[in-house]
Amino acid sequence: MARFSTALLATISLVGLAWAGASPRPLVVWHGLGDSAYAPGMLQFAEGIKTVHPGIFVHLVYIEEDLDKDRQAGFYGNVNEQVQLVSEQLAAIPELQGGFDAIGFSQGGQFLRAYVERYNSPPIHNLLTFGSQHTGISDIPTCRPRDLLCQIARRATNSAVYGSWAQENLVQAQYFRDPANLAAYYSANHFLTSVNNEIAETRNETYARNLASLNKLVLVLFTEDKTVVPKESSWFASEVVEDSADGQQRVFADRRTLVPMHEQPLYKENWIGLRDLDERGGVVFSECEGEHMQLGDCWEDLVREWAGGLVY
Repeated sequence: MARFSTALLATISLVGLAWAGASPRPLVVWHGLGDSAYAPGMLQFAEGIKTVHPGIFVHLVYIEEDLDKDRQAGFYGNVNEQVQLVSEQLAAIPELQGGFDAIGFSQGGQFLRAYVERYNSPPIHNLLTFGSQHTGISDIPTCRPRDLLCQIARRATNSAVYGSWAQENLVQAQYFRDPANLAAYYSANHFLTSVNNEIAETRNETYARNLASLNKLVLVLFTEDKTVVPKESSWFASEVVEDSADGQQRVFADRRTLVPMHEQPLYKENWIGLRDLDERGGVVFSECEGEHMQLGDCWEDLVREWAGGLVY
């Protein structure tokens, strides 16, 4: 049997697609905390996608064009303003105007979901989120020993997470949801409470219509994730704090109860259109073995199935 190189097979594939008048649907990727659109790992990932889907157009979301400033924007900035900036960025790219698939890594996942709910023009077809904090986090992740930027942001967030400055300027604070202090969360938070439509007085029906318009929402959980607390936030689960027999709240993580997606008020009352999407088979639960953002080869089958579909 004749052997063909990968490059030759890719060329043959491209010729066949062109002859058939088909091309892969474009893809947008929003990186996670501590990363940058132009970091070597992200550029390598984009090249890997192009190997899976020859000819695909890939756009890497950025807040700042400078690599270091873009990384810093993952820690410091107003998330609502960043999502709006990205909506303008995507609207200006000609290749995306017919719609696109999207991948969000970690916090990039809930930021892309915010884009869908608030803007979605051009529209997202399939949205894949890897280790994202859809119902928030109840603990601030630890930092690498020499990551000074992360350490400063972590200390600032821990010191006054529901203070007005933190809620306007510290990215992680804007999706911090303390199950033992929900009153402060509802009062102070202006990002996660908004995209999850948690405040009845300001609930936005457009968010529900837009999210339900997705073809697929693929929720990927990392099985050994210790960075996202609880890791099941990636599957729209959240924690509740139960009262103990003596009336004291249990505040330790191992005493908290997880509420799965299907039991969430957000789902049962269809605040964001998640129930509509799920009932027509649009929500996909998946797992990657390992710790937070240890993709290994896990991404490849997911990208092959849910991203880069042919558009004729």
